[in-house]
Amino acid sequence: MNTLTCGFIGLGLIGGSIAKALRLRMPDTKLLAYDINAASLELAREEKVIDKICPVIDESFGDCDYIFLCAPVSHNAGNLNALKPYLAPDKILTDVGSVKTGIHRQIEKLQLQKQFIGGHPMAGSERFGYQNAKASLLENAYYILTPSEEVSSEKVEAYRTLVETIGAIPLTLSYEEHDYVTAAISHLPHVIAASLVNLVKSSDSKEGVMKMIAAGGFKDITRIASSSPEMWQQICLTNADNIAKLLRTYMQYLGGIADDIDAHKEDSLYRFFDTARNYRESFISAPSGPIKAEYVFTVDIADKPGAIAAIASLLAMHDVSIKNIGINHNRELAEGALRIEFYSEDNFSRAVKIMTEHGYKIHTH
Repeated sequence: MNTLTCGFIGLGLIGGSIAKALRLRMPDTKLLAYDINAASLELAREEKVIDKICPVIDESFGDCDYIFLCAPVSHNAGNLNALKPYLAPDKILTDVGSVKTGIHRQIEKLQLQKQFIGGHPMAGSERFGYQNAKASLLENAYYILTPSEEVSSEKVEAYRTLVETIGAIPLTLSYEEHDYVTAAISHLPHVIAASLVNLVKSSDSKEGVMKMIAAGGFKDITRIASSSPEMWQQICLTNADNIAKLLRTYMQYLGGIADDIDAHKEDSLYRFFDTARNYRESFISAPSGPIKAEYVFTVDIADKPGAIAAIASLLAMHDVSIKNIGINHNRELAEGALRIEFYSEDNFSRAVKIMTEHGYKIHTH
C-alpha cells in the first residue's frame, strides 16, 4: 500500500488538530502545509507534525491524496482558484468549515464536484491557532461529511474510513441540512452567549459587581463567547438566512416566556423548565448524545495554606487523575468551596470513596 499524502491549506486550530491526529494514528502519512502564518508552519515542522512547508500553493499539492481547506472561509475562493490546476480527478478535496452552502457553490462553479466532500469536525475550543491544536480534539467528536452529488461512493467511503481512523465519528448529511442543523445547535448558541455577555456589560454598575460575581451557570453558558470574533463574524455572514430565521423564532419564544413571568403563570413556567430539563437529560443518557456526563464533585475545604495541595496529593497517592480543579467562588448552583473534575466515572467514584474516608464532605450533583 502506498504511503498516504495529505495537504493542508491553512494550519490553525482545526487543520493543526487533524494533522496531529494523522501523525499520531497514521505515523507514516506524509503531511505538507501552506499557511500565511510562517511561525505556525515552522512550529509544526519542529514538532515533526508536518514534513514539508509550502510557501505557496503550487504543484506540491498535486501529489496529495487528500487536500484539506482549513483557512478562513473568506479565503476559500482564492485558494481554490490557486489549487485547481494541480488537482487530479482521483484525489479527494475537502474543507473543515462550519458552513457548507458557500463552499459547495464555489465547487460547482469550478466544476470540482466529482472530487469534493465537504467536512465539518464538530470540535473546537474558545482558543484558536495552531499553538492550541491537539490530536485529542477530534476524539469521539462527530465529523459531518457533506458529499457533492457527483462524488463517487468509493471516495465517500474512503474518507469515512479516514475520519474513523483519526478517532472521530463520521455522519453524512446534505449541505443544506447541515447548515440548518448547525445554525440551531452551534451558531445560534454563540450569538446568544455573546448577547448575554454584552447584556451584563451594559447593565453592570460602575464598580463591576456583576462581573465580579459572575460564575456558575453564567460562566458555563457564556464560555463560548471567548471564541474568535473574526470566525463568528464570517459564520454569521455565510449562514445568515438560517441563523436569522432561528434567532427570530428564539426571540418570539423568549417573548412568550417573558409574558408568562409577567402574568405569574405557575404551570406554564414549571412546564418550561421541566421540558427543558428532561430533553437535555436525554442528550446525556443517549449513547451517542452530544453532551456527555460530567464527573464532577465539590468539596468543603478549610481556608488555610496547603488545603488544596493536600487534596491533590491524597488523590495522586491513590493514582486518581484530576482533569480540572478550581475554587468555586459563586456557589449559587453548587455547594462546596473546591470544584474537582475527573476524566472517568472510575476516577470519580474512587475519589469520592477516598476523600470521604479521609473526612472530607463531598457534594455530588
